[in-house]
Amino acid sequence: MRKELGKWLMDIAKYIITAVVLSSVFGEIESWVLYVIGIISVAATLLIGLYLVSDRPISGFRNRRNNNSQN
Repeated sequence: MRKELGKWLMDIAKYIITAVVLSSVFGEIESWVLYVIGIISVAATLLIGLYLVSDRPISGFRNRRNNNSQN
């Protein structure tokens, strides 16, 4: 279920990119706000999707710091 949700979010990121590019090519919308919102939403959905699809646990800064101090 987790991987399927991740794949779905990555598909949504592709659809957002397509919508922004097509609206800028075919429409007369040339607002920088459209591009900023598109980039932010694509980055968010893509990062969440990649996180959900990944098999390995993501180690944080705390884990590295604790492992280095024990050596």
